[in-house]
Amino acid sequence: MSATAPARGAVAGGWDAAYRGVRVVVLGAAGFIGRWVARELAIRNARVYAVVRDRQAAVRILATCGTAAELVELDVTDADSLLAFMRAVRPAVSFNLIGYGVDPSERDVHAAYRVNARLVGTLCAAAAAARDPGWRGQHVVHVGSALEYGKAAGSVAECARPHPDTLYGRSKLAGTCILTRECQRLGLRGLTARLFTVYGPGEHPSRLLPSLMEAARSGQPLRLTSGEQRRDFTFIQDAAIALLRLGVVSSVSGEIVNVATGKLISVREFAETAAHCLGLPRHLLQFGALPTRPEEMYHPEVPVERCRRLLGWVPSTTIRDGIRQTLACMRQLP
Repeated sequence: MSATAPARGAVAGGWDAAYRGVRVVVLGAAGFIGRWVARELAIRNARVYAVVRDRQAAVRILATCGTAAELVELDVTDADSLLAFMRAVRPAVSFNLIGYGVDPSERDVHAAYRVNARLVGTLCAAAAAARDPGWRGQHVVHVGSALEYGKAAGSVAECARPHPDTLYGRSKLAGTCILTRECQRLGLRGLTARLFTVYGPGEHPSRLLPSLMEAARSGQPLRLTSGEQRRDFTFIQDAAIALLRLGVVSSVSGEIVNVATGKLISVREFAETAAHCLGLPRHLLQFGALPTRPEEMYHPEVPVERCRRLLGWVPSTTIRDGIRQTLACMRQLP
């Protein structure tokens, strides 16, 4: 199926055309995934309201990825402020990409549940009060996490009973449950898109690919774990496009959708592929020099049938192509 084929139950005219001139809110637009969602929406001529915490920092970040959007500095955890903003904008759809706890330094329990859970309920209430009655797609697309599954007896199917064993996973799962409940209570169309291992331009410098790129630049050895853990690596542009495609689906509400390729490769294979693309000598990859983190998640291949059924498509950029696209993008940056 082509990249522009309409999603099942989608807004008429195809998912690309559906966003033209449409008001869209992106919460967390200065983050790694948020910047790409805002970018892809702007490319499709949506009226993008990029909600950020720090306008000055966001100007620099959004300029880097070439996004044309109206920046809105807002404390989204303040229910009254968020409601007033939503009523002023009356968006067709809101993408929630705000999260707390990905950074290892973020370990405040109250902050995690305020941002990852209670904010979801606040957003749903605001979306219900200020929705665009002419929009047939989702009103809220909430981004979840693979860590919501935790130790789910090996299964990461959307119907599996989750057993998150990290603060981030538990608080994100609470947000997913709130979304499902509020969609039913408010008659709202919304869904949770669970992302797995997303990589590409704009990642935090401490992540795997940026660390490999820095090693290639500096010529210094890179200490790594054994790399035996297997991951579903999804290129950032694919992840962003999947979220946009889900946004125009009108046939479901309250569901969870895995957004992944459905294929696993080991961290070691990813690193070795990147090293080849970067011209990084293999002997600089010091596998086993670091211990595997206790919260590392092990799971079988990710079921993506629901994503395929709803969209007629799943992310498919290969690791090699994704790394090459990342390098090409980074070379264009000032």
